[in-house]
Amino acid sequence: MELVITMSKRLVILGAGESGVGTAILGRKQGYDVFVSDGGPVKEKYQDELNKYEIEWEANQHTEEKILNADEVMKSPGIPEKNELVKKIRKKGIPVISEIEFAYRYKGNSKIIGITGSNGKTTTTSLMYHICKTAGLDCALVGNIGYSFAKQVAEDPKPLYVAEISSFQLDDIQTFRPDVAILTNISEDHLDRYDYRFENYIHSKFRIAENQTAQDYFIYCADDQVTMQYLEKYSIKSNPLPFSMSKELPQGGFIRNGQMTVTVDDEKMQMNVSDFTLKGKHNQNNTMAAALGGVTMGIRKEKIRVAVQTFESLAHRMEPVSTVRGVEFINDSKATNVNSTWFALESMERPTILILGGVDKGNDYSILLELVREKVKAIVCLGTDNRKIHEAFKNDVQLLVNTNSADEAVKAAFHFASPGDTVLLSPACASFDLFKNYEDRGDQFKQAVREL
Repeated sequence: MELVITMSKRLVILGAGESGVGTAILGRKQGYDVFVSDGGPVKEKYQDELNKYEIEWEANQHTEEKILNADEVMKSPGIPEKNELVKKIRKKGIPVISEIEFAYRYKGNSKIIGITGSNGKTTTTSLMYHICKTAGLDCALVGNIGYSFAKQVAEDPKPLYVAEISSFQLDDIQTFRPDVAILTNISEDHLDRYDYRFENYIHSKFRIAENQTAQDYFIYCADDQVTMQYLEKYSIKSNPLPFSMSKELPQGGFIRNGQMTVTVDDEKMQMNVSDFTLKGKHNQNNTMAAALGGVTMGIRKEKIRVAVQTFESLAHRMEPVSTVRGVEFINDSKATNVNSTWFALESMERPTILILGGVDKGNDYSILLELVREKVKAIVCLGTDNRKIHEAFKNDVQLLVNTNSADEAVKAAFHFASPGDTVLLSPACASFDLFKNYEDRGDQFKQAVREL
């Protein structure tokens, strides 16, 4: 009798963070031979999860012979293509995929609403999820926003996933196809990862719709110049649902005289902008995008209306902290690119002391100049290298200081502020020079405000 040994496919995962560990768990459940490798330390909660599922893993190193024998590699979104190990994997012709691609294979008949964009994607994703929950749909919030899509599919599958997706996750898809794709806007961000070529980044964003079919929907901003300039270059097969603040659209969404109108096929809903809990023009776009997503899911207009009126805004995104002796403090730590900061400044109605700086991703600060001249009386730099900020604003802002901690920044800002002013933390940069991440930066800022 002949003995047949079937080898299970070897899945190697680079990076033992949320997406890496989630993929490992799903891979293990699907019968793969899984190995997880992280060049740095692995958080205790992730160690526990890997051990619970008896998954082999290593920390603080990459053992090449255990990696280069993979049938497939899942690369965490934080690892760039120029990484030496990634180059070796590519050279051997081993397929590299992202977590959303792997999770997609095993989602069964579940539907996916995928949301990407340079700005507003977290707000839009959270509001989209809130609309689905308000309508009583059994769904999960996954992706870039916190919980691993793959882990959700492995441990608690749902009929609907609302997924926030970054360009890095889209870089390594093959078949991933959302039923509804939302592209909020495209502005220069993460150019350090795209060889400083804006076009490469734009291409990544449009990949959210590349596998869509005629049954699917593609929601995008018709007022966004970059989106509109490139739209024609891609053969998108799904149903277009643009949204606009400047023109009326027969299909999609628009705002005219303070009234939002959303139309999908034969379904139409209207709502007054003053009823949105999210304030600011950019949030009107985010709200239109999410409302359109709701209509495509067949959610009743009343439910969408209730959801838009009851949505709570997010931590670290234009989050009011407190008012100290007439000075208002706002935490917008999630503004990790210049456009986010532009939107934040645009919504300011009082004289502003702006806290800026961190790790610059190839920022062009000139787009902020007009708003800074109009609204900002002082800039407090919070970063290890602030030369570019000084260069950009030295002729327009008289008060420019450097600080090395959230505590110092808050004290300096408070010193410059008069009653009736606003201190806005909206850094336009990543946070890795002085903080663990943007949440840590926002939390330290809030703590420093409390101690004033």
